[in-house]
Amino acid sequence: MQTIRERPRAPTLLQVKKDPVKLTALLYLREAVVAQRYEECPAFIQIAREFGAKEREIDELLEDPRRTPR
Repeated sequence: MQTIRERPRAPTLLQVKKDPVKLTALLYLREAVVAQRYEECPAFIQIAREFGAKEREIDELLEDPRRTPR
């Protein structure tokens, strides 16, 4: 009788769930920083965080608004 061995599975690509509300809030944050409308930024940051934005994502946009959110 032959035993069947399981082959190791090939690594899969990381699938990132992209939330459209988070992405939109980050894009609006970027536009507000570029246009120097700083009073709008806290609202966009709060919405982005609520929908899963990481601190790193927000910090990158605040450091250099030319970056594109992911």
